[in-house]
Amino acid sequence: MEAYVIPTLAIVTLGIGALVALNSKRATEKRKKDPDAPHSALAENGDPHRKDE
Repeated sequence: MEAYVIPTLAIVTLGIGALVALNSKRATEKRKKDPDAPHSALAENGDPHRKDE
């Protein structure tokens, strides 16, 4: 029984990490498609004096 604890925790951790990555990817893609989203301060057309709130 104890032999399955560490592999199970590893698989669960990898699964949670994958879900977080997919959620982040979706949010990034949604923001990239939004024409009203402010440009990054590092972008060529971004405001270098803008601060994130």
